[in-house]
Amino acid sequence: MPWLWNAVILLFAYLLGSIPNAVWIGKFFFNTDVRNHGSNNSGSTNTIRVLGYKAGIPVLLLDILKGFLAVKMIYLTFYYIPSTGEYINFQLLLGLAVIIGHIFPVFANFRGGKGVATLIGVILAIDPISMLICIGVFLITLIITKYVSLSSMIAGLSFPILLIVVFNTTTSSLVIFSLIVFVLLLFTHQKNIERLARNQESKANFLFKRKSN
Repeated sequence: MPWLWNAVILLFAYLLGSIPNAVWIGKFFFNTDVRNHGSNNSGSTNTIRVLGYKAGIPVLLLDILKGFLAVKMIYLTFYYIPSTGEYINFQLLLGLAVIIGHIFPVFANFRGGKGVATLIGVILAIDPISMLICIGVFLITLIITKYVSLSSMIAGLSFPILLIVVFNTTTSSLVIFSLIVFVLLLFTHQKNIERLARNQESKANFLFKRKSN
């Protein structure tokens, strides 16, 4: 029964997303729960803010890897033909499952991150060209504004724009997924949006600091 096996794989994708890399690395190696410091978020940016690059970079890479591996779980099926609509649709479902797992992780009392790094891994696995452009948009916005939250949301908005306007994507499910992703980013960045509106959002100057000799 393919539907039952699909459900099992989707559950594993959610559980993979639920692995709280920032929380576990912070607690096991630094005796610190990053959710109690900085922006109280368990993402790589806050991990860098609280614990430095030596912890933040591994968290970033592991969170990206979660998203990438979750999408590649489609290889556990033997009944989807690559590049077909059904194949892409199940990849997208796996992507949503791992992102939801990251945002609401069962292994960390459902207090997760904002899903940006995991989303990078998902899109890299599905549409690497679009993802590389989105990363470029993120970096340019970050260099100009120093706001990680704003950069993430603008990069997220650029994803559906790229699909619809630039690449003229005809796969409707992929376009819908890109819009859902943008809405999810807005949802996880609600407090950041409020702080940006009040001009109270903290700039990520710590990302650009050079170590003094």
